[in-house]
Amino acid sequence: MEFTSFQDYADIFTQMWAIRAMIASSLVGVMLGTLGCFIVLRNMSLIGDALSHAVLPGILVAFLVVGYSTIGFFIGASLAGLITALAISWIQQNVETKNDAAVGIIFTAMFSIGVMGISWISREGGVHLDLDHFLFGNVLGVTNEDIWLSFAVTFYTIICTILFYRYLFVTTFQPTIAQTMGISPKVVHYFLMLLLSFAIVASLSTVGVILVVSMLITPAATALLFSNRLKWVIVISAGIGLLSTNLGFILAIIFETTPAPAMTLVATALYFIGVLFSPSKGLIFKMNQNRVEKKRIIREDILRQVIKKPVKIGMSVDEIANNLNLSISKVKSFAQTMSKSSLITTNSNILVLSKEGIKKAEKLVRAHRLWETYQVRQMGLNSNQIHDEADQLEHFLSEELIDEIDKELGYPINDPHDSPIPR
Repeated sequence: MEFTSFQDYADIFTQMWAIRAMIASSLVGVMLGTLGCFIVLRNMSLIGDALSHAVLPGILVAFLVVGYSTIGFFIGASLAGLITALAISWIQQNVETKNDAAVGIIFTAMFSIGVMGISWISREGGVHLDLDHFLFGNVLGVTNEDIWLSFAVTFYTIICTILFYRYLFVTTFQPTIAQTMGISPKVVHYFLMLLLSFAIVASLSTVGVILVVSMLITPAATALLFSNRLKWVIVISAGIGLLSTNLGFILAIIFETTPAPAMTLVATALYFIGVLFSPSKGLIFKMNQNRVEKKRIIREDILRQVIKKPVKIGMSVDEIANNLNLSISKVKSFAQTMSKSSLITTNSNILVLSKEGIKKAEKLVRAHRLWETYQVRQMGLNSNQIHDEADQLEHFLSEELIDEIDKELGYPINDPHDSPIPR
């Protein structure tokens, strides 16, 4: 299909098949984004993958009983998903087999049964049941019945999340406490498996059983990069699922490619955007945080150097640069910044501590010498083994911890090198 203008693209999205596709995609994105939060947080991503593949035998049986029916497929696949979850749990609880191995054993067996069965009826029964349709989805061919099913499951998922949020929350993070509260983690687990089975079946026509795993996991993983509060994680994940499916569908139309993989790639792209730009966990944030931390340590190292000299004499920039293995220009740059912060004063090439600088430097010296004393007295190290580690840790020991160490040591006056410990 050739498109020559923006209007050509706009006209596509006014056609009924495109409207149905976007509605179905939106519902699937919100549904899987909401449910995926609990799947990821419970480390059940592999089970989500297993259930998405294990529904094929249920689809096969439903087809043999009622023919090509959306409701029939839904019931059959849901039962297959529930049977798979029960079988996995039984093996995990009763057989000495690793948990992930139990998942792999059951879902590959169920998937194989489904593939063999569909191949058999296509060959012997003269009936064509398109396996690719269930594996990769066919969002362009969704029917009104598919949309109503997706809407019902999405609504049910959201309502259950709201009504049972407390149970889902406590069994996800504190299953032991949940038991003391009279909440059965096992019951909640199976309920979540049932919801997951419903969601997977409702997503068959849109993204298929293979790509549903991505839409279940990736939006939730992305949301966890942006928030640590579960309620916000759920909202963000649902929003990312909605954006991924719609933007993926639009890009699939523009580039004339398959919609479901396009949706998955958009979700993946959003994840890597989060990896880079997350305000608290992103790589750029961490790089900036590390840069700020390194600058803080250098400033404190300069204070520790200058306080070694008599307060009114100070220390030359050249000597500081030599002691800290820094360039003279770098020391001067830090000195200028520290001067603006009223930590030091500069006189030609000599740095002299201010009252605030002396106070901060003495805290560092106290932390250094108390930690050296602790290493000798409590850890049994000798005085030749302790300096380098104390040099590093002095920047990270909180004042509260230093006070505790001081108290435990009995408020020593001198360190193992007989240097006075500032009070």
